Amino acid sequence: MLRAEKGNSRRIFRTCQPCADLYQKIRGGGKVEGLIIRELLEQDLPDVVGIENISFTTPWSEILFFNEIYKQRSIAKVAIMEEAGSAQRVVGYICADYVADEGHILNLAVHPDFRKKGIAKILVKNVLEDLEKTDCRFLYLEVRASNVAAKKLYEGFGFVIVGTRKKYYNKPEEDAVIMRLAFRPRAAG
Repeated sequence: MLRAEKGNSRRIFRTCQPCADLYQKIRGGGKVEGLIIRELLEQDLPDVVGIENISFTTPWSEILFFNEIYKQRSIAKVAIMEEAGSAQRVVGYICADYVADEGHILNLAVHPDFRKKGIAKILVKNVLEDLEKTDCRFLYLEVRASNVAAKKLYEGFGFVIVGTRKKYYNKPEEDAVIMRLAFRPRAAG
């Protein structure tokens, strides 16, 4: 289990050039008292689906999240908030996958009660750290064109807009902005 506030966040900054450039800027952030980042488990699915349903107009089904748990080359994480006593609550999640030298952030959400606390940033940083261990050179994602907060989050990690997908989303119909992060090549040896 990785505690986000005590994780080895510096490691990612050695290979991800945009992240290395931003290290000083975000180094002080990324700490949320009582937050734990760990792998998504089957027992988390009801909470994850609940967050999904209140976050998106066309939510993923439970089976899609279930598949992410067992899919090869998948990264599926949850943010768990430790509450009074030993109670724990799922407050966010991220799903990504990778094949060859490309990764893709598929889904990311934080419960409305826990937004604007840096949890999404911690989840993205955790995925970047995991992808550092692969041969991934590029990481892609789609985001609603109107989702200014999400675009700002990703731009803070060095993602850039590389295109659009017309009418990608529905309810309401909207274009997706395609964003990409280029990783620095890994050092040989």
